Amino acid sequence: MPTGEPTRDEILDAFSVEPEADRATLEIYLSKYPEYAEDLIDLSRALSWTVPEEEDTLSASDTARIRSALENIRKINFSANLDPFAAMSTTDLRAAAARLGVPRQVISAFRERRILLSSVPRRFLSGLAESANSTVEKIMAFGSTPRFDLEVSRAYKSDSKPRAIEQISFERLLSDAGVPELDRRELLKDGN
Repeated sequence: MPTGEPTRDEILDAFSVEPEADRATLEIYLSKYPEYAEDLIDLSRALSWTVPEEEDTLSASDTARIRSALENIRKINFSANLDPFAAMSTTDLRAAAARLGVPRQVISAFRERRILLSSVPRRFLSGLAESANSTVEKIMAFGSTPRFDLEVSRAYKSDSKPRAIEQISFERLLSDAGVPELDRRELLKDGN
């Protein structure tokens, strides 16, 4: 069952993009997340070692661009807390797939944000949200956030440019997953 608690990585990411990663900010994080005290202190020390030299002063436009980028990162980090699938175990995912009458790869496609949510019937979204102990709105918000694929971040090792993963329709996903046509028709019905 989702607890809504951020993960260690999400907490460290949030701390790393704080405008002031000073002692006061560190103390706030330590009081909220004492279980990650050692990691937070290590990160705080690492961040304090990267003091820019005076000769590397930034222009006003560079500073504005950096602040804008940090704000985007902060939004993405906070949207990670919206992940309705984060606390679901493998057993929970299997149970959700069985309950909804779809192969597990369909649930995985939702977790990976590969689905055009506008193509998914509200009835299915409601069942998915219930299985994830969430709401349709949270599923929609999560599925609408940008997806940063780990493979794309490693693409510098490739000879070709990285490409964003194409989202597919719900009907195509069901077809690709081998769901029989009669079952697909039933799943595609929108019985609000």
